[in-house]
Amino acid sequence: MSAKKPNILFFGIDSLRRDHMSGYGYSRLTTPYIDKLASQGVLFEQHFSPSIPTTPAYASMLTGMDVFGTDVVALRHEGPLGGHVDTLAEVLEANGYNTTCIGFTGNPSARGFQNYLNYESWLPEEESGRAPKAENLNDVAIPELERLAAEDKPFFLFLRHMDPHSPYLPPQPFERMFYGKDEKDPSNTSMEPVYDFKPFGDYLKSWIGEDVTDHEYVTAQYDGSIAYMDIAIQTLFTKLTDMGIEEDTLIVITSDHGETLYEHDCYFDHHGLYDCTLVVPLIIKFPGRVPAGKRVSSVSVISDIMPTVLDLLQIETNTPYDGRSLNAFIKGEADSSLEKTELYITECTWMRKHGWRTPEWKLICSLEPDFHHKPEIELYNLIRDPQENENVADQEPEVVAFLQQRMNEYIAKREEEVNRTNPIYTNTNWHGQNKIFTSSQEAYDSLYIGSINNARKLQQKEKEQEAAKETVESND
Repeated sequence: MSAKKPNILFFGIDSLRRDHMSGYGYSRLTTPYIDKLASQGVLFEQHFSPSIPTTPAYASMLTGMDVFGTDVVALRHEGPLGGHVDTLAEVLEANGYNTTCIGFTGNPSARGFQNYLNYESWLPEEESGRAPKAENLNDVAIPELERLAAEDKPFFLFLRHMDPHSPYLPPQPFERMFYGKDEKDPSNTSMEPVYDFKPFGDYLKSWIGEDVTDHEYVTAQYDGSIAYMDIAIQTLFTKLTDMGIEEDTLIVITSDHGETLYEHDCYFDHHGLYDCTLVVPLIIKFPGRVPAGKRVSSVSVISDIMPTVLDLLQIETNTPYDGRSLNAFIKGEADSSLEKTELYITECTWMRKHGWRTPEWKLICSLEPDFHHKPEIELYNLIRDPQENENVADQEPEVVAFLQQRMNEYIAKREEEVNRTNPIYTNTNWHGQNKIFTSSQEAYDSLYIGSINNARKLQQKEKEQEAAKETVESND
């Protein structure tokens, strides 16, 4: 009997920005256990999610394709993931793997798993008012890990952690781990613009609390959620070791997108094409196959993950992926032809925009007026202004024209290659309201989240609609 192929434990952590992880240089010690795992594997220092939010990002992560390849660009994607692509779960099943996905039921981007399991990842506990999301996930994941490990086949276990996704409600003692002031200080007015933003105000009040006045407290809740999740993830690492399968398991840790905290008016959410939303971690540990303690400084993107995983597992497909295997970077053998320095970026969450990012410049172009009343064209010099606070589009018209040309040439090239129109142009019902916004005020008045319960129901409704569509399609 031949030896079992390596297992895969894949952490898809929602809304985790890499610059809030201690292993990526953050001043707060938020991720000591993930940092330790990174020291045993490879950490990619400049990993990006070019197309936000969740749905297109996971589609890219789990297919190796960009938005042109997946045809998925919007949070509220209409229809299933395109049948022209195979997901990582489908490829691995065809190669003898058992596959389970936890926390992503019904989303088109997670097509092809044999088993889907869920856990409570939104609502706080009634007694404490806090949300132990990662422990809820562990309660489901550990029995499933034991079941999969006992099988003759290798396994692919995908975990969608939700701790860094709002609401940020880490249990004690993590809620005060990074905050020692008075969050209800009446002289602090920093939360006023947050609560005055009508589309999100009621949702944010429903879990932050109307009496919280200090925005730094909310960011500390985000960081505390990451630290809490990090400890819960350590429980899974320990389980792997105690089961004796750590050496035979490829571990991948990444995220679908980052998070805007108190930046760019996009409070405590993940919209806006600023780097805080685009920067995500990528850490790979595979004992004996990837070096320990390696840090890769070259730019990598979310569509590189599937080709890299298949390369490390020595599984060949005939698919021409949009992403590249990062194995050459891991081995230090990558030549200049593999380097990726310019990125086409898209968002279709609460705003519909696209843009072009180079090491020096960031161009953002609105395709509809947005609910923040931002200008149609934004340009930032990432060298002089890495926080992207000074829009220099009016001062640098030649740079704007040059970057627009680069972007449009790239779009035309990709449209020709896939023989489809750029999905950012065709997903005009991204908000589900069957119209294109003609003014920022119209967008502001039309987009409203509500409470935690409403936000959760909105997501649940979309899941149910998607599951119903897939049932109809499978019966046709």
